[in-house]
Amino acid sequence: MNPTIDLESPSMLKKQNYPVSTKMLIDGELVASESGAELVSTDPADESELGRVPAATAADVNRAVAAAERAQPEWARIGPVARGAYLRKLAAALRERADEVLELEVRDTGNTITKMAADVGQAADTMDYFAGLATELKGETIPASSEHLHLTLREPYGVVGRIVPFNHPIKFAAHAISAPLIAGNTVVVKPPEQSPLSAALLGELCRDILPAGCVNILTGNGMPTGDAIVRHPSIKRIAFTGSVPTGRAIQMAAAESGVKNVTLELGGKNPLIAFPDMDPAKIAEVGLAGMNFSWQGQSCGSTSRLLLHEDIHDEVVERLLEAVARIRVGHPLDPASQMGPLNSRRHYERVQSMIAKGNEEGARLRFGGQRPPGKEFERGYWLQPTVFSDVEAGMTLAREEIFGPVLSIFKWRTEEEAFDLANSTEYGLTASIWTNDIKTAMRAVRRVKSGYIWVNGASGHFYGTPFGGMKSSGIGREEGLGELLSYTETKTVHFMGAFA
Repeated sequence: MNPTIDLESPSMLKKQNYPVSTKMLIDGELVASESGAELVSTDPADESELGRVPAATAADVNRAVAAAERAQPEWARIGPVARGAYLRKLAAALRERADEVLELEVRDTGNTITKMAADVGQAADTMDYFAGLATELKGETIPASSEHLHLTLREPYGVVGRIVPFNHPIKFAAHAISAPLIAGNTVVVKPPEQSPLSAALLGELCRDILPAGCVNILTGNGMPTGDAIVRHPSIKRIAFTGSVPTGRAIQMAAAESGVKNVTLELGGKNPLIAFPDMDPAKIAEVGLAGMNFSWQGQSCGSTSRLLLHEDIHDEVVERLLEAVARIRVGHPLDPASQMGPLNSRRHYERVQSMIAKGNEEGARLRFGGQRPPGKEFERGYWLQPTVFSDVEAGMTLAREEIFGPVLSIFKWRTEEEAFDLANSTEYGLTASIWTNDIKTAMRAVRRVKSGYIWVNGASGHFYGTPFGGMKSSGIGREEGLGELLSYTETKTVHFMGAFA
């Protein structure tokens, strides 16, 4: 259940005095980094300083892991129902401070307040969901013989490492701790260095509610903080959400330091395939929505490649451009804003470089591609929603994830051409298929190499359905029972012979 937040109330925007100074959570205490070093968090709307967080060192990681190791046996011993009760209490506390979290998230990420309000509610909902799965940590009895009893048990790994991306910090941080905790593990979490402020508030709640050491939250850069988590010999289970290059680096670091179970939820270059039996007005509508311009395109599931049959291509493009032109870019704290700034300078510059490549390689820029006009957009990481047409499979726009508000439009004639385009990248996270013919839909579902497919839909996530990618888009699945079980190891037991 999402919290009730009055987006029109100006008092909501006065909860914090900026810049803020925060601490990180180690062993039930909010502490500074051992080195005293800090990271500065910048408001993407105007580049002002929002706050400072500790820059954790390898020594801080060692302290956090030691605390998690001490806490884990007792946390596992209390049982899944008790662990679920703790998590539900944490969810309730997060809802009570929803408006405070919301302001931090909006200012720190640049995501609009209307969209981000749902994230805060979903963060608490995720905790409740996994708390409800607590008694599903079941083993099996296996009739392998008639003389003996054969069974399996599920046991936690111990200490789990989770690394969280910048686009949904509080939502993904809540997700990061939920399944591992319910499974009986303790957790070391690294929030995103670009948007770390809400992690401090989550740390306060964990300090007040959970036993010391069960959750440790370390702010810092990928090097050294994230690297030290991945390489720590006591962390055998690691999960990361982010880019493909970083995911590969984590695999390498984990392999160099031990034998570890690593799951990765990585990027996407996701196709929306529109067949000629669809209404062009509807495809223009869903093409806009699936691109997630309301998140500045900063969503791994965005359908950033719009594959249009030639019969409907021109009308869809015309209608889509009209809709894009109506998107209201504005300050993320304004409830009327439909798109905010990009998350950070580094990311902004990367997206701009991708737009430049699109122009250089011959794609047709149909809208946007530059900073919006107006004094309010002179500072900050602002970019207009951007649309390219006449994109071809070999172009950078067609192959590389941009993770920004850039939509690429393709034209196709035959189904084979459409499927070849859809599968022409290294990614395979999501896909959206639009047709009124069930046979066409089934052919497309089987041919498109993506792990999460919508038919006549886009962008929605549903608890209990496994989310994850094929090809370079990841390893493992989240958002369901399979994720919870992935934080356990299977122990097989054979009771041999008769018992007198």
